[in-house]
Amino acid sequence: MVRQISQSGGKACAIGADLSSLEGIHDLFAALDEAIREHTGGSGFDILVNNAGIGQILSLEETTEASFDEVMKINVKAPLFVTQQALPRLKDGGRIINVSSFVTRAASPGVFTYSMSKGAIDTFTLLLAKQLGSRKITANAIQPGIINTEMNAGTLQDPNGQKSAAGLSVFSRWGEPEDVADVAAFLASPDSRWVTGQLIDASGGSHL
Repeated sequence: MVRQISQSGGKACAIGADLSSLEGIHDLFAALDEAIREHTGGSGFDILVNNAGIGQILSLEETTEASFDEVMKINVKAPLFVTQQALPRLKDGGRIINVSSFVTRAASPGVFTYSMSKGAIDTFTLLLAKQLGSRKITANAIQPGIINTEMNAGTLQDPNGQKSAAGLSVFSRWGEPEDVADVAAFLASPDSRWVTGQLIDASGGSHL
């Protein structure tokens, strides 16, 4: 991705981070501040996308304290404290895009803790939209369905999983990363200036 952006005339860098701890989040922003100064000579940024997340296929009965904490640490705690660190750096009129999931509106007992974590992200999005309106910062969440990513590789490499995943959507296919990225691009653009506090389904009509 960095190579593609650079080849098209832009400036980009990749920063690795451990979002499971506050120390890791602090280190992320220390590196980001330095990278912004180096690449732009300025400070601050315009768009924050909270996209990091993990999933577990566990029922309520199979859920342990350790598995619960692992999901909540990355899917809920990390976005909260990343956003907390980002807000002093995020420019007025900026954008916050949270990645939620369609499981918050369609009960999926097989992914119990994951579904709960994404429900928290939906509420987090509404709170941000209300709080940051005075700064003209929009906050929205995207709710993807089953997307062809590393997280869903196990499902989509299995013929039965492929059939099940495709059958959820009215378009009879699973989603590709571009299907979600295009929605995020709109939410990051000036055209979305009047859209905030919205939970935007990007699941191809799954569970209609």
